[in-house]
Amino acid sequence: MTLESLLVTRDQQVIGILRPTMEKLSIDVEVCRGARSGNEILSSEKFDAVIVDCDDLEGGLDVLKSLHTSLSNKNSVTFAILNGQTTTQAAFDMGAKFVLQKPISQLNAMRCFSAALNFMVRERRRYFRHPVEVGVWLEFGAEKFQATGTNLSDGGMAIHFRGRLPKGGLSAVSFAVPDGDSVIEAKAKLAWVDGSGRAGIRFLEIPTKSREILDNWLTERMVKLGLQIEESSPFS
Repeated sequence: MTLESLLVTRDQQVIGILRPTMEKLSIDVEVCRGARSGNEILSSEKFDAVIVDCDDLEGGLDVLKSLHTSLSNKNSVTFAILNGQTTTQAAFDMGAKFVLQKPISQLNAMRCFSAALNFMVRERRRYFRHPVEVGVWLEFGAEKFQATGTNLSDGGMAIHFRGRLPKGGLSAVSFAVPDGDSVIEAKAKLAWVDGSGRAGIRFLEIPTKSREILDNWLTERMVKLGLQIEESSPFS
């Protein structure tokens, strides 16, 4: 599993610089040469990073501006490539997290993407879900209810349960980290419940220690699945 990006540009020189630079950082690059097709891809696929040629691609600015309303990619790390027409501040105002100015050198590209790498990994971890089978205690006011966690992510978990959930709102959840002894506790609420004994839980507030345990566990699982980010010098 590697990081995935979409590069929206027709500029062959930009492609020739960015693709090998990003591959050194374990970032796959899918190239799209049109704004319209870029929007279509972004509406159906999830990317860790989106790089848009804003000044030299017709409709490029519209792609950048539309990302904040995208269901799949509104939290993706966004890069704007500029060439003297759009200001850096305007690109930031439209949602860009990083800006590259043409002509792009390999050195500047490596510096930019190295600086952004942790943000991309954090975004991948945010929506990464890992299958589990772990006992979970749910608190509905003073009443506790036991269920089985079936997958776990940065922001919540899916559970399977027997019988009916207690009345009243879910207030908290606790469970032991799979393959470990540490217990994670969190304020939580039900995100959804279906009729077959399954439900989704959204974490609302996690104490610092529990957050650290969960982040480390998810990162370890991601690495085991192949998301290995190499330490790369911006001057390599």
